[in-house]
Amino acid sequence: MAPVGDLYESLRMELRRGSLTLGVLARLREERYGYSLRQALADDGLEMEESTLYPLLRRLEAQGLLVSEWREEDRRKKRFYRLSAEGEVMLVRLLKEWRAIGVSLEKIIDL
Repeated sequence: MAPVGDLYESLRMELRRGSLTLGVLARLREERYGYSLRQALADDGLEMEESTLYPLLRRLEAQGLLVSEWREEDRRKKRFYRLSAEGEVMLVRLLKEWRAIGVSLEKIIDL
């Protein structure tokens, strides 16, 4: 049997995984580069390591939900990300599902 701390951490990470994806999609309604996205999420209380963020961005782009381009800003090349048209549709659908789940969980938790 796994120690309680290990089990908690595993379940916590599972719970966060979908939340992080939804947070990234929502924040990328406005174009951002990786570091500024990470800061915006952290400012809202959704902190994420670079080792989590960049693979997530690559996966979402490969799934067609994001588009990106390299540009120079402040004499440095940065990769800017934003939602694709498909990403905008997916965000609306996921937010609807997220809200429905939240309503259901509130009913269950308050029993």
